[in-house]
Amino acid sequence: VILGLLGTYLYYILLYFGYAKAQGIEVLVLQYCWPIFVVILSVVILKERLTINRTLSVLIGFAGVLLVITKGDIANIHLSNLNVDILVIVAAITFALFSVLSKRVKLESFTLITIYFLTASIVSFISMLAFSDFELPTAETLIPILINGIFVNGLSYVFWIKALKKTEASFIAPFIFLTPILSAIYLIVFFNEKFLPIYGLGLVTMILGGLINSFQRN
Repeated sequence: VILGLLGTYLYYILLYFGYAKAQGIEVLVLQYCWPIFVVILSVVILKERLTINRTLSVLIGFAGVLLVITKGDIANIHLSNLNVDILVIVAAITFALFSVLSKRVKLESFTLITIYFLTASIVSFISMLAFSDFELPTAETLIPILINGIFVNGLSYVFWIKALKKTEASFIAPFIFLTPILSAIYLIVFFNEKFLPIYGLGLVTMILGGLINSFQRN
């Protein structure tokens, strides 16, 4: 229940607050610090080894994230709202802690995710009554909400928990950095976003980080 509060409630409250109050690009960059915190916390809490290869993999993967999110213009990042930025970093640490501690829970993944999101649903409902109002989604927003609920906040959590239970958290964390490049590919395929050469460089960078990480595994 406590982990459900961390990873499926507090994390999203802080993250969505960040997107509402700060520039999207700086929130994205700070948000993707969480795989770095997963590696750090897995060493501290799970006593996993922090190898040179894993360190390089995380740093290279984060560099690839910066390239993709900023489209190569790192100067676009302006941490202009320090208080909000700190909350987003707290969100990243929160999800990393949620991930590392979930590895220790001896429950089947579907059962575990059900408990997590049931906890988040109850607390979210109470929070809504206290700080907001109930509003039915419109026809335009219903499909995105369902897709987000089923895939982003449903199956992806199941797969993530299963992966955490099968191998070391510090090993799989760097592969999360593939998410931004996959997002860019979706934008290109489904929304006719222009392909930028920097996306290719970002992909090569992330693949390099993944290969370095895999070599250590072998």
